[in-house]
Amino acid sequence: MIKLKTQEEIAILREGGRRLASILEQVKAKVAPGIKTIELENLVRKLIKDGGDEPAFLGYQPSGAPRPYPAALCVSINDEIVHGLPGERVLEEGDIVGLDSGLIHEGLYTDMAVTVPVGKVSKQAEKMIRVAEEALEAGIWAAVPGKKVGDISVAIEKVIKGAGFNVVRELAGHGVGYSPHEDPFVPNYGKAGTGPELVPGLVIAIEPMVTSGSGDIDVADDEFTFVTSDGHLATHAEKTIVITETGAEVLTKLLPD
Repeated sequence: MIKLKTQEEIAILREGGRRLASILEQVKAKVAPGIKTIELENLVRKLIKDGGDEPAFLGYQPSGAPRPYPAALCVSINDEIVHGLPGERVLEEGDIVGLDSGLIHEGLYTDMAVTVPVGKVSKQAEKMIRVAEEALEAGIWAAVPGKKVGDISVAIEKVIKGAGFNVVRELAGHGVGYSPHEDPFVPNYGKAGTGPELVPGLVIAIEPMVTSGSGDIDVADDEFTFVTSDGHLATHAEKTIVITETGAEVLTKLLPD
Protein backbone atom coordinates (compact mmCIF):
# COMPACT_ATOMS: atom_id res chain seq x y z
CA MET A 1 0.00 0.00 0.00
CA ILE A 2 1.36 3.40 -1.00
CA LYS A 3 1.38 5.97 1.82
CA LEU A 4 1.73 9.63 0.94
CA LYS A 5 3.63 11.98 3.23
CA THR A 6 2.30 15.18 4.77
CA GLN A 7 4.01 18.55 4.40
CA GLU A 8 5.22 18.29 8.00
CA GLU A 9 6.72 14.87 7.30
CA ILE A 10 8.34 16.10 4.08
CA ALA A 11 10.03 18.88 6.07
CA ILE A 12 11.51 16.25 8.40
CA LEU A 13 12.60 14.12 5.44
CA ARG A 14 14.19 17.18 3.83
CA GLU A 15 16.35 17.76 6.91
CA GLY A 16 17.15 14.05 7.23
CA GLY A 17 18.09 13.96 3.56
CA ARG A 18 20.38 16.98 3.96
CA ARG A 19 22.13 15.26 6.85
CA LEU A 20 22.51 12.00 4.93
CA ALA A 21 23.92 13.80 1.88
CA SER A 22 26.45 15.56 4.11
CA ILE A 23 27.50 12.27 5.69
CA LEU A 24 28.02 10.52 2.35
CA GLU A 25 30.01 13.51 1.11
CA GLN A 26 32.37 13.10 4.07
CA VAL A 27 32.62 9.34 3.51
CA LYS A 28 33.40 9.88 -0.20
CA ALA A 29 36.30 12.12 0.82
CA LYS A 30 37.70 9.28 2.94
CA VAL A 31 37.82 6.79 0.05
CA ALA A 32 41.43 6.09 -0.98
CA PRO A 33 43.74 3.15 -1.66
CA GLY A 34 44.66 1.42 1.58
CA ILE A 35 41.47 2.26 3.48
CA LYS A 36 39.67 -0.65 5.15
CA THR A 37 35.94 -0.73 4.48
CA ILE A 38 35.26 -0.96 8.23
CA GLU A 39 36.80 2.51 8.56
CA LEU A 40 34.07 3.87 6.30
CA GLU A 41 31.44 2.04 8.35
CA ASN A 42 32.80 3.46 11.59
CA LEU A 43 32.78 6.96 10.15
CA VAL A 44 29.14 6.66 9.07
CA ARG A 45 28.09 5.43 12.50
CA LYS A 46 29.94 8.27 14.21
CA LEU A 47 28.51 10.98 11.96
CA ILE A 48 24.96 9.69 12.30
CA LYS A 49 25.29 9.45 16.10
CA ASP A 50 26.88 12.90 16.35
CA GLY A 51 23.86 14.32 14.55
CA GLY A 52 21.47 12.73 17.03
CA ASP A 53 20.01 10.38 14.42
CA GLU A 54 19.93 6.61 13.87
CA PRO A 55 21.25 4.40 11.04
CA ALA A 56 18.41 3.04 8.92
CA PHE A 57 20.16 -0.13 7.74
CA LEU A 58 21.70 -1.39 10.98
CA GLY A 59 19.51 -4.21 12.28
CA TYR A 60 17.05 -3.96 9.37
CA GLN A 61 15.81 -7.30 8.07
CA PRO A 62 13.85 -7.04 4.81
CA SER A 63 11.67 -9.86 3.57
CA GLY A 64 13.79 -12.80 2.44
CA ALA A 65 16.94 -11.70 4.27
CA PRO A 66 18.58 -14.45 6.37
CA ARG A 67 19.20 -12.16 9.34
CA PRO A 68 19.25 -8.43 10.18
CA TYR A 69 21.78 -6.35 8.26
CA PRO A 70 24.80 -5.86 10.56
CA ALA A 71 26.02 -2.47 9.35
CA ALA A 72 25.02 1.17 8.82
CA LEU A 73 26.72 1.35 5.42
CA CYS A 74 26.69 -0.87 2.35
CA VAL A 75 30.13 -0.99 0.71
CA SER A 76 30.00 -2.70 -2.70
CA ILE A 77 33.27 -3.12 -4.61
CA ASN A 78 33.72 -3.71 -8.37
CA ASP A 79 31.37 -6.59 -9.35
CA GLU A 80 29.32 -6.14 -6.17
CA ILE A 81 26.09 -4.34 -7.05
CA VAL A 82 24.56 -3.51 -3.67
CA HIS A 83 24.47 -4.54 0.00
CA GLY A 84 28.19 -5.28 0.32
CA LEU A 85 29.25 -5.80 3.93
CA PRO A 86 31.97 -3.55 5.36
CA GLY A 87 34.83 -5.34 7.12
CA GLU A 88 38.57 -5.89 6.85
CA ARG A 89 38.73 -5.60 3.06
CA VAL A 90 41.17 -2.95 1.87
CA LEU A 91 40.36 -0.63 -1.04
CA GLU A 92 42.89 -0.83 -3.86
CA GLU A 93 43.91 1.57 -6.62
CA GLY A 94 41.57 1.07 -9.57
CA ASP A 95 38.61 -0.23 -7.56
CA ILE A 96 35.18 1.35 -7.73
CA VAL A 97 33.13 1.33 -4.54
CA GLY A 98 29.40 1.84 -4.05
CA LEU A 99 28.48 3.61 -0.81
CA ASP A 100 24.84 3.24 0.23
CA SER A 101 23.35 4.36 3.53
CA GLY A 102 20.10 5.36 5.14
CA LEU A 103 19.28 7.64 8.06
CA ILE A 104 16.40 7.92 10.51
CA HIS A 105 15.69 11.53 11.47
CA GLU A 106 12.79 12.16 13.83
CA GLY A 107 11.38 8.73 12.98
CA LEU A 108 11.47 9.11 9.18
CA TYR A 109 13.82 7.40 6.70
CA THR A 110 15.90 8.67 3.78
CA ASP A 111 18.18 6.63 1.50
CA MET A 112 21.09 7.55 -0.78
CA ALA A 113 23.97 5.94 -2.69
CA VAL A 114 26.97 6.96 -4.79
CA THR A 115 29.72 5.06 -6.60
CA VAL A 116 33.24 6.40 -6.08
CA PRO A 117 36.54 5.69 -7.86
CA VAL A 118 39.45 4.54 -5.72
CA GLY A 119 42.42 6.47 -7.05
CA LYS A 120 42.81 6.23 -10.83
CA VAL A 121 40.31 3.89 -12.47
CA SER A 122 39.73 2.63 -16.01
CA LYS A 123 37.95 4.74 -18.62
CA GLN A 124 35.13 2.21 -18.63
CA ALA A 125 34.70 2.47 -14.86
CA GLU A 126 34.66 6.27 -15.10
CA LYS A 127 32.00 6.07 -17.79
CA MET A 128 29.86 3.64 -15.79
CA ILE A 129 29.94 5.89 -12.73
CA ARG A 130 28.88 8.81 -14.89
CA VAL A 131 26.13 6.83 -16.63
CA ALA A 132 24.59 5.73 -13.33
CA GLU A 133 24.42 9.39 -12.24
CA GLU A 134 23.00 10.47 -15.60
CA ALA A 135 20.37 7.73 -15.46
CA LEU A 136 19.43 8.85 -11.96
CA GLU A 137 19.00 12.44 -13.13
CA ALA A 138 16.90 11.27 -16.08
CA GLY A 139 14.67 9.32 -13.70
CA ILE A 140 14.25 12.37 -11.48
CA TRP A 141 13.34 14.59 -14.43
CA ALA A 142 10.72 12.02 -15.47
CA ALA A 143 9.12 12.08 -12.02
CA VAL A 144 6.32 14.48 -12.92
CA PRO A 145 2.92 14.49 -11.18
CA GLY A 146 0.33 12.73 -13.30
CA LYS A 147 2.91 10.48 -14.92
CA LYS A 148 3.51 6.86 -13.89
CA VAL A 149 6.34 4.92 -12.29
CA GLY A 150 6.95 3.32 -15.69
CA ASP A 151 7.91 6.71 -17.08
CA ILE A 152 10.77 6.88 -14.57
CA SER A 153 11.79 3.34 -15.46
CA VAL A 154 11.89 4.03 -19.20
CA ALA A 155 13.96 7.19 -18.73
CA ILE A 156 16.54 5.30 -16.69
CA GLU A 157 16.73 2.36 -19.09
CA LYS A 158 17.13 4.65 -22.11
CA VAL A 159 20.25 6.29 -20.64
CA ILE A 160 21.85 3.02 -19.55
CA LYS A 161 21.16 1.11 -22.75
CA GLY A 162 22.04 4.13 -24.87
CA ALA A 163 25.50 4.19 -23.28
CA GLY A 164 26.08 0.54 -24.18
CA PHE A 165 25.51 -0.96 -20.72
CA ASN A 166 22.87 -3.18 -19.17
CA VAL A 167 20.27 -2.68 -16.45
CA VAL A 168 20.22 -4.88 -13.35
CA ARG A 169 16.57 -5.88 -13.64
CA GLU A 170 15.96 -7.78 -10.40
CA LEU A 171 16.89 -4.84 -8.15
CA ALA A 172 15.04 -1.54 -8.11
CA GLY A 173 14.09 1.68 -6.39
CA HIS A 174 11.27 1.86 -3.88
CA GLY A 175 9.09 3.96 -1.67
CA VAL A 176 10.70 5.23 1.52
CA GLY A 177 9.83 7.35 4.54
CA TYR A 178 8.06 5.34 7.21
CA SER A 179 10.47 2.42 6.69
CA PRO A 180 13.55 1.71 4.53
CA HIS A 181 11.47 -0.03 1.85
CA GLU A 182 7.85 0.73 1.00
CA ASP A 183 5.57 0.59 -2.02
CA PRO A 184 5.83 1.38 -4.85
CA PHE A 185 8.48 -0.76 -6.54
CA VAL A 186 10.44 1.47 -8.97
CA PRO A 187 12.16 -0.70 -11.63
CA ASN A 188 15.03 0.54 -13.79
CA TYR A 189 13.34 -0.74 -16.95
CA GLY A 190 9.76 -0.88 -18.10
CA LYS A 191 7.06 0.67 -20.23
CA ALA A 192 5.95 4.29 -20.28
CA GLY A 193 2.51 5.01 -18.86
CA THR A 194 2.40 1.90 -16.66
CA GLY A 195 2.58 1.38 -12.92
CA PRO A 196 1.32 3.52 -10.02
CA GLU A 197 0.61 7.18 -10.64
CA LEU A 198 3.07 9.80 -9.41
CA VAL A 199 1.16 12.12 -7.09
CA PRO A 200 2.22 14.92 -4.74
CA GLY A 201 3.37 13.57 -1.39
CA LEU A 202 4.82 10.37 -2.84
CA VAL A 203 8.38 9.81 -1.55
CA ILE A 204 10.55 7.35 -3.45
CA ALA A 205 14.19 6.34 -3.73
CA ILE A 206 15.29 6.14 -7.36
CA GLU A 207 18.39 3.97 -7.81
CA PRO A 208 19.75 2.93 -11.21
CA MET A 209 22.18 0.01 -11.20
CA VAL A 210 24.45 -0.32 -14.23
CA THR A 211 26.59 -3.23 -15.38
CA SER A 212 28.98 -3.79 -18.25
CA GLY A 213 27.90 -7.44 -18.37
CA SER A 214 24.70 -9.38 -18.86
CA GLY A 215 22.78 -7.96 -15.93
CA ASP A 216 22.29 -11.37 -14.31
CA ILE A 217 22.94 -11.46 -10.57
CA ASP A 218 23.89 -13.83 -7.76
CA VAL A 219 24.08 -13.55 -3.99
CA ALA A 220 27.53 -13.86 -2.42
CA ASP A 221 28.39 -16.32 0.33
CA ASP A 222 27.71 -13.68 3.01
CA GLU A 223 24.01 -13.94 1.99
CA PHE A 224 23.67 -10.15 1.69
CA THR A 225 25.84 -8.93 -1.18
CA PHE A 226 24.37 -8.97 -4.70
CA VAL A 227 27.06 -9.53 -7.34
CA THR A 228 27.07 -9.74 -11.11
CA SER A 229 26.94 -13.38 -12.24
CA ASP A 230 29.65 -12.84 -14.86
CA GLY A 231 32.02 -10.82 -12.68
CA HIS A 232 31.56 -7.61 -14.66
CA LEU A 233 31.66 -4.21 -13.00
CA ALA A 234 28.55 -2.59 -11.56
CA THR A 235 27.75 0.97 -10.50
CA HIS A 236 24.90 2.38 -8.44
CA ALA A 237 23.45 5.84 -7.76
CA GLU A 238 20.48 6.73 -5.56
CA LYS A 239 18.57 9.71 -4.24
CA THR A 240 15.38 10.11 -2.25
CA ILE A 241 12.86 12.43 -3.89
CA VAL A 242 9.33 13.69 -3.22
CA ILE A 243 6.76 14.35 -5.92
CA THR A 244 5.48 17.93 -5.69
CA GLU A 245 2.74 19.80 -7.54
CA THR A 246 5.26 20.87 -10.17
CA GLY A 247 7.79 18.02 -10.41
CA ALA A 248 10.28 16.26 -8.19
CA GLU A 249 12.29 17.67 -5.28
CA VAL A 250 15.50 15.89 -4.30
CA LEU A 251 15.52 15.40 -0.53
CA THR A 252 18.99 13.87 -0.19
CA LYS A 253 21.02 16.89 -1.25
CA LEU A 254 23.43 19.37 0.26
CA LEU A 255 21.98 22.80 0.83
CA PRO A 256 23.90 25.94 -0.23
CA ASP A 257 26.06 27.50 2.47
